Amino acid sequence: MTEISYASPRPGFSPLALDSRSLPVRLAAVLLGTLVLALASRISVPMVPVPVTMQTLAVTLIGAFYGWRLGALTIIAWLIEGAAGLPVLSNGAAGLAHFAGPTGGYLFAFPIVAAMVGWLAERGWNGRNLPLAFAAMLLGNALCLVIGAAWLATLIGFERALLAGVAPFLLGGLLKSALGAAILRAFTRQKAQAPTA
Repeated sequence: MTEISYASPRPGFSPLALDSRSLPVRLAAVLLGTLVLALASRISVPMVPVPVTMQTLAVTLIGAFYGWRLGALTIIAWLIEGAAGLPVLSNGAAGLAHFAGPTGGYLFAFPIVAAMVGWLAERGWNGRNLPLAFAAMLLGNALCLVIGAAWLATLIGFERALLAGVAPFLLGGLLKSALGAAILRAFTRQKAQAPTA
């Protein structure tokens, strides 16, 4: 008699395989992730009408590479660093005031975004499937804008929040989604071509 398994098949794609690593390795990955995000927060690409930072690109990539649990934990650690006064937020900003001001919604959205992109990546929306990787990145950017604008609307009103907190970032979100998907694809190809011991 054959035993029936009710577990749904999963692609099981974890580029860095951090879930199977030791605790010290995972802690080092979290610290490295917060450093990458801090550096990405200082990179600003001139665009019209507003410059675009690389924060959301880093957030979505951390989710995709780390998986949903460790990805979200890494972003939370970065937020704690920023709240504690370390200059890791956008353009080297720091302090609790940023969590209560206009950018608060976007900051609180980041760990949710990383978790969602990581969850999707673990289910096949990753570098093995470029259209799905792009869709995961795009959904991550869209979720960030929705949560950020919802918070912003409580401060300045719905219409102004859409004009100031969503519209200027649509093109940047699209481009960062494409770049993120391309990075995942390139990493997947490189890993597939790497010789095994």
